[in-house]
Amino acid sequence: MTDTLHIVGGGMAGSEAAWQAASMGVPVVIHEMRPKVETFAHRTGNLAEMVCSNSFRSDDSEQNAVGLLHWEMRQAEGLIMRAADQHRLPAGGALAVDRDPFSETVTQILRSHPLITVSEQEITSLPDSGQWIIATGPLTSTALGQAIQAETGAEALAFFDAIAPIVYFDSIDMSKAWMQSRYDKGETEEERTAYLNCPMDKVQYEAFIDALLAADKTEFHEGETAGYFDGCLPIEVMAERGRETLRHGPMKPVGLTNTHQPDIKAHAVVQLRRDNALGTLYNIVGFQTKMKYGAQTDVFKMIPGLENASFARLGGIHRNTFINSPTLLDGQMRLKSRPNIRFAGQITGVEGYVESAAMGLLAGRMAAAGILGREVVSPPPTTAMGALVTHITGGADAKTFQPMNVNFGLFPPVDGLRGGRRGRKDRYKAYTDRAKEDWKAWLDQSVLDAA
Repeated sequence: MTDTLHIVGGGMAGSEAAWQAASMGVPVVIHEMRPKVETFAHRTGNLAEMVCSNSFRSDDSEQNAVGLLHWEMRQAEGLIMRAADQHRLPAGGALAVDRDPFSETVTQILRSHPLITVSEQEITSLPDSGQWIIATGPLTSTALGQAIQAETGAEALAFFDAIAPIVYFDSIDMSKAWMQSRYDKGETEEERTAYLNCPMDKVQYEAFIDALLAADKTEFHEGETAGYFDGCLPIEVMAERGRETLRHGPMKPVGLTNTHQPDIKAHAVVQLRRDNALGTLYNIVGFQTKMKYGAQTDVFKMIPGLENASFARLGGIHRNTFINSPTLLDGQMRLKSRPNIRFAGQITGVEGYVESAAMGLLAGRMAAAGILGREVVSPPPTTAMGALVTHITGGADAKTFQPMNVNFGLFPPVDGLRGGRRGRKDRYKAYTDRAKEDWKAWLDQSVLDAA
């Protein structure tokens, strides 16, 4: 009888790990403490619930590292990408997802799989026996976090993550806002009008910055030394870095033309992205915040078009915990002190839905192969998935290790391009061409090894 793989956490990484292992014929138990034990950010007990955003970012597999990661996961028949494609929303060149049907689909598929069982038991300690994957994500429970800390002897590593607010579409003043993707990007009219834009002139922008800086903020007392992940900075933290920071970040006006006043260039633009298939909800792009609820409604209603906005969800902030993977994990993502335990997802120090699911995909395949008496080696670092796992299992400097999105800086240089004068598009295309060839070869070999 084949041993059972236990997975702690039913988020992106845990769900993908369970799917991959079960697809290889290994029985799986997913231990997901929700909804019995609630977290700050989650609203349901569904698996793979999307919390901070509904975007998987760029879907361009030739010019973008995360788009390449999408491609690799599709090639590996990943469940997360399958559900994302099924519930895709128009978002220009990005992959945005209708979050509730997405998580409902993942939950239904996993719960109905004959080899997968879902347990609502909270795991509070590190198991001594059996094969386990810890994929508890940014909101690891206090008890399990303490057990991990006691085992590794390391101080808790953490940073803060913030969540953006969501607005009801019918409360937005469309006499001031307009629909357009930046640079009209997209192959269809729906894609080219995927974003809702709210313009600001200079006076409105300056007043908005003043209000952001003066607003009441939520502050944490525990772990106050923890910093922020740069890819998810609260907007007020960005504003504190300089009054023009937002105009060159989430509020940049480039590539947009106000259809109400086409001859007037906006000083800044706030973008909103559709959050569900019905088009009834829109999230404010890049507007993660730690402002208190009352302050949020006051400040956000200063945005032209949102003066009478009704909010389905306000923003918030939570603590995100991760381990020092380069020190603690081996190349098979196993805890060196307890090889029966693997780690996957954001707790390993990758950042983002797709990156988390990708590490779950690898951990699930590696753990299942081990149970079946085989071995799946890590994919080559020339691939997106290989670059990520190499980074967290020894490629990064342990002394300065911080959460990381996938990016071409993690890839080995392409022969003939180092120090060359070829343009960025050529370089990125060379990276992705090489990655796709190497990923197909690795995938074919890992399937043969598992046969």
